[in-house]
Amino acid sequence: MTPTASAPANEPAATVGPLGTAEQRARLFAEIWDKTARREAFSPVKNQRLALDVRVGMEAFAPELLAANTDVALFYALVKISNARKDRHLKVRPVDGGLVVPGWNERAEVPLRFAVDYGQREYSLFVADLDESFFAGGATSRVPRRGDSVVAVDGRPLAEYVAGVEPYYPYSTRENFWWHVAAQLGVRSGQLPPERFGERVTYELRAGDGSTYEVTLPWLPPEQLRWAGPKRPEYPGMTLEFATETYELFRPTNGRKAVLLRWLGFRRTLVADVERLMAYAEKERLLEHALIVDATGSRGGSLGVYAIQRMTSRPFKTTLGNIRLSDVVVPFVDQKRAEIVAGGPSDAGGFESDDGGVRLLAWLEGSVIPALRAGRSFSEAVPFKLAHLPADSDGVVKPAAVHFSGPLVCFFGPGGGSHLDQFAATIVDNELGHTIGMPTGGFSNTWEWSEVLRMPGTDRPLVEFMWSIGHTIRPNGEILEGNPAQVAERLPQTAANYSQYPALLLERAYAYLDGREERGRR
Repeated sequence: MTPTASAPANEPAATVGPLGTAEQRARLFAEIWDKTARREAFSPVKNQRLALDVRVGMEAFAPELLAANTDVALFYALVKISNARKDRHLKVRPVDGGLVVPGWNERAEVPLRFAVDYGQREYSLFVADLDESFFAGGATSRVPRRGDSVVAVDGRPLAEYVAGVEPYYPYSTRENFWWHVAAQLGVRSGQLPPERFGERVTYELRAGDGSTYEVTLPWLPPEQLRWAGPKRPEYPGMTLEFATETYELFRPTNGRKAVLLRWLGFRRTLVADVERLMAYAEKERLLEHALIVDATGSRGGSLGVYAIQRMTSRPFKTTLGNIRLSDVVVPFVDQKRAEIVAGGPSDAGGFESDDGGVRLLAWLEGSVIPALRAGRSFSEAVPFKLAHLPADSDGVVKPAAVHFSGPLVCFFGPGGGSHLDQFAATIVDNELGHTIGMPTGGFSNTWEWSEVLRMPGTDRPLVEFMWSIGHTIRPNGEILEGNPAQVAERLPQTAANYSQYPALLLERAYAYLDGREERGRR
């Protein structure tokens, strides 16, 4: 039920200030829930997997909102309320004239980096890298070693620490949540409230022999740190030929007929970078070679279909998308119309479609708006953002005229998602290639809507708040949010295999390709 508007014992209900009264803050919560109930494109499959009741989850943090007596307390209460939806895309951000959050844009790090051991049912964290020069000066009585596991943080056992920070993280799968906890464990930033950080941080670690020890470390400017680990994954027997913003291209030194792309993301230069790839492959006579794509470190973006059309010789179905029809649809369409007419960017500095958004605008105006007026709950599902196909298409695209025709192998992991989720789902659901590693982060949707929340009854801005207003639908017909495609060959990252993980993935790829050739000779 919606919290009552009773004031905390130490704050009379009549008090009016920058943070409003407890009654106003209760009205703020009611407004957030009302907008969420009307706008949010909930994912039933995600909610089931995470045992999630969004309303109950949001209401659990309403008392913190009512009791907030500082900007910081109110800001992070809103963060928790937002994150109760479990959606990696949805964030709360400061705005001009709004809640003041000291240190929001600042970042400091300790000379340790951490990663997740996914090898057991109960995940754990371990030391993945360190600045050896820092420890060489005798700054601590004991130098941590890679692989040493995390026992406690500032005196809190790891399980207690993780439970304490969980509400501050947006995530769509358990694996992705742990990935980001590890990435942030040695970082001081606006991810967590300022009071959670001291001048120094103490880690209790367990060495390989079972003994435990503590290291107390300062927060340092990131540019001062010098990491000992490699800057890029190491692939035995492979040499780097060239690199672009989209990928790095490696070739074997032993004459094996394979090409490896370390995929970096689906960003603004994708089309030009893929064209360079195809020209190179055609010139070097590589189009019949096996193509291995390591997307374990990839970011999201757009135009993944453009890339896949050149990675396979088979037609395939794309992801689809819809829009939940609510009070924000008309302003959303107005916003997209303005972007498209002005020729402005819509993702990472470049348009998300191959026609500059013409098909999308026609659909928004000719189908989505009429569906809203007809009282429907969702629009029809169409090829994702109409980036490559018209609304009446069946979603199937053909390979490009010049494409790789050999077998395709892809590596995936839980660190990335969004458009990467779609890329993985397209590969898996269409059976275009063999996949190895772990599922992606599972946080793809079609659209988000952002607006500035204001204190009820006033014009005072508070924060920017977001809603997911559409589903990404996988080629197999399932909602993608919280439901990433499963890999064919699971190989989890662990403390034991971390330093050799890229090599192990490559080894598995070769084993698959060799077995495929052997089966073809029979």
